[in-house]
Amino acid sequence: MPQHFILTFVFLQWIQVCLCSVTMEREFSVLEGGSLKIPCHYEPQYAGYVKYWCRGRTKDFCTSLARTDEPETPDTSAQKVVIDDDPVQLVFSVTMTQLKEEDSGWYMCGVEIGGIWSTDPYAFTDIKVIHGMSVLHSRLSGEEGSSVTAECSYSERYRESPKKWCRSGDWGSCRLTDSEGVYTDTSVDIRDDRTGAFTVTYKKLQMRDTGWYWCGVGQKKVAVHLQVLPRVTTTAAVMPVSASSTETLPQPITSAWNAHSYMILGTLLVCASLLLILGFAIFARKMWKLHKNDPELRHAEGMKVSFNDYSDEMQESAVVFLNKNSQSSPML
Repeated sequence: MPQHFILTFVFLQWIQVCLCSVTMEREFSVLEGGSLKIPCHYEPQYAGYVKYWCRGRTKDFCTSLARTDEPETPDTSAQKVVIDDDPVQLVFSVTMTQLKEEDSGWYMCGVEIGGIWSTDPYAFTDIKVIHGMSVLHSRLSGEEGSSVTAECSYSERYRESPKKWCRSGDWGSCRLTDSEGVYTDTSVDIRDDRTGAFTVTYKKLQMRDTGWYWCGVGQKKVAVHLQVLPRVTTTAAVMPVSASSTETLPQPITSAWNAHSYMILGTLLVCASLLLILGFAIFARKMWKLHKNDPELRHAEGMKVSFNDYSDEMQESAVVFLNKNSQSSPML
C-alpha cells in the first residue's frame, strides 16, 4: 500500500510538471558580440518560487548561471548573465550579453520547487551564436525627396573591417567606410559605431533609386530592398456628403438648392408669367369689345328716342284730326 501511494504521488508530480511547466521559445539565433533577452513564462502557483538559468541538455547535468535568490550586484552591465523576475506578469527574463561563438548550446530555465518528491518545472532552448551580418529591416520605403536609413548589424570579428553599401548587380556602386568608420557624399551617409552595427542613410531619394541593395562586411552581405514612392501633392478636395450626414446635420439654405430645385423654380416662374399674360389678354379683349359696342348702343338709343317722338306726334295729329271733325259733327 505505501508503495502504491508513493508511485501515485510521483506520478501526480510528473503530471503537474507536464501540465504546468515553464515555457519559452525552442531556439534563438544571435550575432557574435551581440545580446539576447529570453522570456520564460510560468504558471501562477510558481510566482513565489526561486527561478534559475543554467546551461546543459539535461536537468541533472545543468551548470547554474544565474538565480533570482542570488544577491544583486550594483553594476549589472559588468554581468554577462542577468535574471529578472516579474511575478505580476508571471514571467522571468534572462539577458545574456557579449555572446561569443563558443556560447552556442542548450540552456534551461526552471522553477526550483525543492523536496524529495517534487520535480522542478523547466524548459530547454537552443542558442546559436553566429558570425556574419543581419539587417533590422530588409525592406525600406520613402517618399521622393526624403531620406531613409538602413541599420546593418555585424558580428564582433568584423568590428574593425570596412563596411560596404552597394547596389545589387553593380559592383562599381559600392561605398566603403574609411578608417574611422565613416563615408559620406551627396546621396549616402554611412556611420559605423564600432559596437556591432552601422547605419546607411540614403538622402534626397529619387524614383530611379528604387531597387535591391546590400550592406556587407568582408565576405558577408545581406540584401535590402528600397522602394521610392511618388511625392504626394496636397490638393483641395471636395468631400462627398453621405446620406446619413444630410439627415442628421442641418444644412445651409443655399446648399439645399440644387439643379433640380432651380428647374422647378424656373418652371413655376414661366407658368406664372404665362397666366399673367393670358389674364391681361382676356382683360384687353373684353375692354376692346366694350369699346367697339358702345357707338352701336348709342345709335340704338337714338333711334328709340326718334321713334318715341314720332309716335307722340302721330298721336297729337290724330287728336287734332278728331278735334277738327268734331266741329261739324257734335260729339255724342
